[in-house]
Amino acid sequence: MHPMRHLFFFLITVIVVSCHKTTLKKLDLGSYIGTLTVQDNQALPFLFKVVHDSLIEVYNAEETINVDEIRYQNDSVIIQTPVFEGYLKAKITNNGLVGYFVKESYDRAVPFKAIKSTTRFEGMSKANHTVTGNWETIFSDNATTERYIAKGIFNQKGNIVTGTFRTTTGDYRYLEGIVDGDSLKLSTFDGAHAFLFVAKITDTTMVGEFYSGNHWKEPFHATLNPNYELPSAENLTFLKAGFEKLVFSFPDKNGNVVSLSDARFQNKVTIVQIMGTWCPNCLDESKFLSSYYTQHKNKGIAIVALAFEVAKTNEMAFKGIDRLQQRIGIDYPILLAQVGSEDKHLAQQKLPMLNHIISFPTTLFIDKKGRVRKIHTGFNGPATGLKYIEFKNEFDTFVSQLLHE
Repeated sequence: MHPMRHLFFFLITVIVVSCHKTTLKKLDLGSYIGTLTVQDNQALPFLFKVVHDSLIEVYNAEETINVDEIRYQNDSVIIQTPVFEGYLKAKITNNGLVGYFVKESYDRAVPFKAIKSTTRFEGMSKANHTVTGNWETIFSDNATTERYIAKGIFNQKGNIVTGTFRTTTGDYRYLEGIVDGDSLKLSTFDGAHAFLFVAKITDTTMVGEFYSGNHWKEPFHATLNPNYELPSAENLTFLKAGFEKLVFSFPDKNGNVVSLSDARFQNKVTIVQIMGTWCPNCLDESKFLSSYYTQHKNKGIAIVALAFEVAKTNEMAFKGIDRLQQRIGIDYPILLAQVGSEDKHLAQQKLPMLNHIISFPTTLFIDKKGRVRKIHTGFNGPATGLKYIEFKNEFDTFVSQLLHE
């Protein structure tokens, strides 16, 4: 067995062993600061509130996540985050919680603790700079990992900062934090993402580190640039020369093999979503698509999602797919395209007519004759503010155009 896998199961066993107590404890009501310990012993904070012993609210800027899958075992609690497989498993102590954030498909366990508090980042001093505005950003420049670009969009009021980084493959969702002197600190936690950004700043520059859980970190730097824009999301993925149509055959949860040649897709405008149930940007897009489909499905529109899952078996993957559909109320089919990996190169092999897949989600627009008319890489979710509104308007305009052809 791989050494990291040994460590993973040891950490989980420690929590399980601690559960053999005779007294059943439950969470105290109130507001908490949760902390995940990431690389360099950095603390990744997030705020949550125990509304009652079966409901928790997790807060990231304007986002509130309702967590209602909570189980108690003697002196411990298991808090299952909605949709995603990640869960918090912790011992309930007199001072709060001590345990781990666990993602089993990745064999990851991140140390976690929580105490009563209403402050995300402690010990603020006066902000020496403001980060409100648009930031031209580069991640992993001159590093051994792959360099990529982003656009930071932030708003600062006093010490408090909210916003996100947009990349060519999607946004980093709701980030919240502070400017403390000449330091910027931002974090988010949603059950899939556990992100921390720390940087030294001036009024026009940022230089810092991005941490994802306790398994990844990379440097970034940014320059204030009000006119900066990312490349168009519609020019990154395309059909290879000689191809005009998308072709696939994948099973649904009932074992039926579904293809675009099926009667349900004929003479309809069809939207194909390449996604995964583990992917927060895919969740944002799935919520949008589900709502759009409910409102427009009687107008000649079809939607089908192709799930590329990290779950190790088909059974586990379909369990996650069913959970997503039930939690969000998705009324269109989600097919299982791949298990055991989120590798984009493997995903592209399942759809060889595409030049590449560089993002989950990637969305294809297909006209009534079955021709691919547009491919959109990534998703600008609600954390991007005006960009999300712009996306929704462009989406509706383009689909309406295809419907009227």
